[in-house]
Parts: sequence; C-alpha cells; structure tokens
Amino acid sequence: MKLKHVRDLHYSLPGVAYTQFELATTGETPESAKAKQLDVKIAKFPFAANGRAISMDETTGFIRLISDTATHGLLGAQIVGPSASDLISELSLAIENGLTTNDISLTIHPHPTLGEAIMDTAELADGLPIHI
Repeated sequence: MKLKHVRDLHYSLPGVAYTQFELATTGETPESAKAKQLDVKIAKFPFAANGRAISMDETTGFIRLISDTATHGLLGAQIVGPSASDLISELSLAIENGLTTNDISLTIHPHPTLGEAIMDTAELADGLPIHI
C-alpha cells in the first residue's frame, strides 16, 4: 500500500511493559506493517552505542523506528531498555504530527542522554549514522 502522507495512518497509542528491561511501543510494528502491506524501512539502534546508557551500565536494548519508504514519515517505534516508558512519548508525538525521520534527526537532543539514541536511530534510518 502506498501512502499519500504519513497522516493516512496516524494512530500512536503508546503501550508500556514495566519489566526488568522496560518495553514500549507506539504505532505500527514490523508485523502490523507487513500485514497491511506497507512499504517500510526499519532502523534499529542499540543502547550499547549510546554514551548515557554506557555511563549508567544499562546497555541492554535498542530503539527501532518504522518509517514509510517513500515519505520517510514515522509510522511506528519500539524501545527495549532503560527509560523506554519515558522515551516513547517523543515518538508518539512524532507519529501524531506526521513527522519524518529527517525531522527527528535534525532535532537537537542533549548529549549525553538516552533520548539522543532516538536521534541516532533516525539518522540511521536516513542513511547518515554517526555513532555506529
């Protein structure tokens, strides 16, 4: 299915599991995107490459972004790891507002923070990673 705009699929109800490694999701998952026959790109960035996660000794996990291949609009995101419950809100807001991975990667995130890994994942999605 080709989307005219990411707002064609703009639901982003976040869900969180408060387990030893927090789990959070919003919008599409790889499975739901496949079931809907969406043409998507999936980018995944490990917390092991994030300076703040390293300093906290919390390097287990990742951030995954699912974006529309044609528009680069963010369709979904999953986070496994430290503060996933706090980080997922930025990605829900991005989906609801039709933002692209480029919009996220151009947003300045403080360094070093866990949230910076969201920017790193968006840069990876855009083919311009600097930390991996």
